[in-house]
Amino acid sequence: MFASRRSVISHILRPLAALVLTVSCGLAAAQATKPIKLMVGFPPGGGTDAVARTLAEKLKDELGVAVVVENKPGAGGQLAAQALKASPADGTVLFLSHDHTISILPLVVKNPGFDPAQDFVPVAGFATFVNALAVSAGTPAKSFNDYVAWVKTQGAGKGAVGIPAPASTPEFLVKVVGEKYKLDLVSAPYRGSAPMMADMLGNQIAAGVGSVPDFMENHKAGKVRIVAVLGAKRQASLPDVPTFTELGLGGLEDLPYYGIFAPAGTPKATIDHFGQALAKVLAMPDVNEHLTKMGLTVGFMSAQQLAQRERAYTQVWAKMIKDSGFQPQ
Repeated sequence: MFASRRSVISHILRPLAALVLTVSCGLAAAQATKPIKLMVGFPPGGGTDAVARTLAEKLKDELGVAVVVENKPGAGGQLAAQALKASPADGTVLFLSHDHTISILPLVVKNPGFDPAQDFVPVAGFATFVNALAVSAGTPAKSFNDYVAWVKTQGAGKGAVGIPAPASTPEFLVKVVGEKYKLDLVSAPYRGSAPMMADMLGNQIAAGVGSVPDFMENHKAGKVRIVAVLGAKRQASLPDVPTFTELGLGGLEDLPYYGIFAPAGTPKATIDHFGQALAKVLAMPDVNEHLTKMGLTVGFMSAQQLAQRERAYTQVWAKMIKDSGFQPQ
């Protein structure tokens, strides 16, 4: 009787189990073919956008799904970060960002609308880079010292310097340079590096501070001139450009980073899968060469390594911002 009863139960459950398996596989397959949205917090045409599109093109082949770059500019990446927080934690929405949005914004904005430690998880890092001071080709300055001397001739040392976002590391750098050389420099914030670059190319603003990738293409074309870079040593792609340390501005050696982040709660298996694909892409000679020419120092960082890098960088800048007397807005 018991055998008969087990047979009946088995007869009922077997089709049900098959149905559950079919539905589960179907959902997994649907999820696996869903496109991945790679958000960027700055407009098209800037350095971060160019980096994202370079990676997305190769990642789609490694992952077997479309990887679509979506620009969500505004407030130095703040809007994109808020959008990431509200996104599903299933690996279909990721955020490619540099240090400003993740490390700096929470230090300078009272209510940014997100907390990186609570709302995001690191996926993988892929590069470090340096910020730089560049001058417009419309100025006579050929070097950093030339620029300082030129500014001093402009109405008692007054000068406007473009920055990609307010309350950013470029803004603090402008402040440090002004204090060091007794220049009345004023930061002019833009909504990303692309509009800043447009004004520099049109000689509407004499100088700008941003990442080397923001300036590199136009520097090579002679349309702007990079005259100084951050970091402990000169950049391989800019061997003739001195560091701020060489110029007497120490304490600016810690390098910003680029990384990819996901909403909190994203499964570890999903994060690992994407990280493995990114590692393969970065190992491709053409990708490595292209990103290096843009001014990046390419190097894969696991989720854990990116988290460590982010914490260390944040600690350095938390002290610098506090020491500057800046009050969160």
